[in-house]
Amino acid sequence: MNFPLPQIGEGLYEAELVRWLVKVGDIVKPGQSLMEVMTDKATMEVPAPFKGKISSLSAEPGSKIKVGQVILDYESDGSASSPPEPLANQSIEQSSSAPLPEKNNTAVREAVRSSRNIAAAPSVRYLARKMGINLAEVIGSGPAGRILIDDLSRILQSNKTVERKKPSSPNLDLGTPGTTVKLAGLRRKIAEHLSHSKKIIPHYSYVEECDVSELVRLRKSLREPLLEKNIKLTFLPFFVKAAAMALKQVPIVNSSLDDETETIRFHASYNIGIAVATPNGLIVPVIKDADKKDALTIAREIDALSESARQGKVKVEDLKGGTFTVSSVGNIGGLISTPIINHPEVGILGIGKISKRPVYDEDGKLKPAEMVFLSFSFDHRVVDGAIGAMFANKLIDALQKPAIMLIKN
Repeated sequence: MNFPLPQIGEGLYEAELVRWLVKVGDIVKPGQSLMEVMTDKATMEVPAPFKGKISSLSAEPGSKIKVGQVILDYESDGSASSPPEPLANQSIEQSSSAPLPEKNNTAVREAVRSSRNIAAAPSVRYLARKMGINLAEVIGSGPAGRILIDDLSRILQSNKTVERKKPSSPNLDLGTPGTTVKLAGLRRKIAEHLSHSKKIIPHYSYVEECDVSELVRLRKSLREPLLEKNIKLTFLPFFVKAAAMALKQVPIVNSSLDDETETIRFHASYNIGIAVATPNGLIVPVIKDADKKDALTIAREIDALSESARQGKVKVEDLKGGTFTVSSVGNIGGLISTPIINHPEVGILGIGKISKRPVYDEDGKLKPAEMVFLSFSFDHRVVDGAIGAMFANKLIDALQKPAIMLIKN
């Protein structure tokens, strides 16, 4: 029997095969992960809806595969008679055409009627049936609550009882001398996206320094008490919140330029992307509506999104909708950077290392202060130099009043 690639997300029709998680001859069971695929910079696992033995694999890692394309063949173990797999365009009504049993006939018919009102592709419905998942109990992450294959994977993961130890930092691939590797997977996506951004956006850089002594004191006083409540408070949530506050005051930086229609769209939402290093490369999960959240709420979201990204479990929806990006190199010691704008956004902030330096106070006396360099890149087609400087000043003002960022707007 053959198994085609099921629908992997709303509006997504192809993916790149990152790696196989099974090999020819393996015996698999329903819910077992077959492969990792990547689309729109999100990596996800495709679970098996069947029980049987893998007889052939039809795609190579790094190749593009389309939804509905046969990706493997398997032999049923014969323990149960399985109906032939439906085609991608078959509906649940077609696959459920067998007469209902007399016992509990009304309840079964009611369940079938209810399932027809659930927004999910036929391939997703088929996977759910094979895995024994009740779609009525699944919260869809797609548009209008549409259930995606990624939602089924999360249900299976939530049923596992084995605890995983969270890695403190990503295991980065630094390369092997004397070898050649193909530019594929996430690395290829990064190359394509950043090359496109540099080609069409006239970047200009702007660097400011900021005294964050009060922020350092506040975080130090809160860090241990919050750890007891499982909240990991870093400096990044404050920079994300400060960026959202500054964007509300300088809306043109919270915009995007449509190159085809030559129009500038001013966004009503303030969605801040955070650059996260993963073993396979950099991805940018998005904190949605950051202006409406306090720094502690943002801290929780950053921790959850970063961990999902490092494990390759981040949802496609979590990578969409960004209006401004924040990237931090300070944790590895960098001072100043020239970050590349995440197209179609028009600005990005690079955060340097916070370090204690002598500065002059208002009375002309030297004093120690916790200082950080803020490196901005802007799209000069949209953001003029004076506006970029104004935005930087608004962001600095917010950073120097960190207690306000603990209050939910």
